[in-house]
Amino acid sequence: MPNAIEQAAQSSLYIGLMSGTSLDGVDGVLVDFSRGTQVLQHASCGFDAELRAELLALNTPGGTDELHRAALAANALVRHYAKVVQQLLADSGVAASQIAAIGSHGQTVRHRPQMFDGTGYTLQLNSPALLAELAGITVVADLRSRDVATGGQGAPLVPAFHHSLFGLADQTALVLNIGGIANLSVLGADGRVLGFDTGTGNALMDGWCLRHTGKAYDEGGQWAASGKVIPELLTAMLNDPYLAQEPPKSTGRDLFHADWLAQRLQQHAVQAAPVDVQATLTEFTAASCADAVQRFGKGGQQLLVCGGGALNTHLMQRLAALLPSVAVTTTAERGLPPLEVEAAAFAWLARQCILGLPGNLASVTGAKGPRILGAIYPA
Repeated sequence: MPNAIEQAAQSSLYIGLMSGTSLDGVDGVLVDFSRGTQVLQHASCGFDAELRAELLALNTPGGTDELHRAALAANALVRHYAKVVQQLLADSGVAASQIAAIGSHGQTVRHRPQMFDGTGYTLQLNSPALLAELAGITVVADLRSRDVATGGQGAPLVPAFHHSLFGLADQTALVLNIGGIANLSVLGADGRVLGFDTGTGNALMDGWCLRHTGKAYDEGGQWAASGKVIPELLTAMLNDPYLAQEPPKSTGRDLFHADWLAQRLQQHAVQAAPVDVQATLTEFTAASCADAVQRFGKGGQQLLVCGGGALNTHLMQRLAALLPSVAVTTTAERGLPPLEVEAAAFAWLARQCILGLPGNLASVTGAKGPRILGAIYPA
């Protein structure tokens, strides 16, 4: 009689869940892998202000009773995950018993893959056992730590999925995911794949927008577009040593956080208007992404953008202006809407785990070799 994992491997239906560094909520997709990668359903659930504030606070070292608070936040997060799963099943008419597994990334609160003494780690808040109970579906979680254990960055993990979906046989393909942090995938026609975090994506822009307008994000980049870039502030941002590092590399709110911005504002833009800081933050994201494309994406004629940043019209226009020889568009042109790509990637990673196949690429993360990623929590 087949065990739970063997039974799961017989289905082609997977759910992927993603809550990223933007801290705006959960995106989930139901994917059918029987004929390529077909997203059957998409659902999302926003975070309430209290949970968002707590997750942001837990990104910052210090505070009291962190272990207790982290456990409670993980449980609250998973209840949002379960809500998205229930919505996916209800909207699609698919029963929980038909789903092979859920790929549940969790919420990153620390990412330190390269510690000075060699004991790197990455930490995602999650409660996969609770999710398995609530959903009645096998859950694959802890998808980054095995790569870190073998010397890798543990991030980004999406380039392998990007290659399977967007790779081209006759030219280099480029995929830029702009979530809270931005990452670039360079998909060579010869099968070689490079990927790394380029730096901040939406995280600093969203934080500044919330602080000064009360809105969670700058819709369409309209606020930024009405301001003026502060040259000396932009230069100071672009001089951050991380941007000059060679891949493999990854980053997060451990580096690009409110204090990082405050230090540069104090030094270079004490009297700056908030709208001009927003304009500069948007230009910083566009310029750091464009620089990464120019340095490492040679030969790429088209840049497919996904993540929430793809919906920022002003940011997309700035990317196009900074990359005049590259056609800047979104992944929707290749059949997958921008807000579905990363969740679909974690459905794919769950499938790789269930089938006993590697999920990482050593050329991307710097790991010693391919590894099966994830821990399995049977339904």
